[in-house]
Amino acid sequence: MHAPTDDHLRALKRILRYVKGTVHHGLQLHKVSTHNLLAYSDADWAGCPDTCRSTTDYAIFLGANLISWSSKKQSTVSRSSAEAEYCSLVIATADVVWLIQLLQDLQVPLPAPPCILCDNQSTIFMAVNLVTRPWSKHIAIDYHFVRELIVNGSLKIYFVPSHL
Repeated sequence: MHAPTDDHLRALKRILRYVKGTVHHGLQLHKVSTHNLLAYSDADWAGCPDTCRSTTDYAIFLGANLISWSSKKQSTVSRSSAEAEYCSLVIATADVVWLIQLLQDLQVPLPAPPCILCDNQSTIFMAVNLVTRPWSKHIAIDYHFVRELIVNGSLKIYFVPSHL
């Protein structure tokens, strides 16, 4: 904002054209019998040309209904695509954990542990394996709460190829 360039202005115009063209779109809520939580987690490694920071994206569905989503620039620069994806997975997992607690408070039963889909095999490997490799030691320990949830069966994580 303090030093906008022509690229920034073009991006802004593109966003405004998109918003103008999709004003009639909205979110649809469907009555469904299942209350499964399903989350999609993704990141674009070093996607910002100015800061080289990645963007965290996730979407969470309760049955067929989108109930939570986010797209936000990460607060630190990731040293690998796996780290960027892992940070994104952590943020999505924190939202899933909050939603689980909210659903419990509302007395909405979950028939199965929530699933999070991720398109980075290295990230899934870091999340499900207790062995910390030298190349992942720099990732903050608080991020490993995802691993705890997987180990105790409160969360399932699956690989989904990014081309789907």
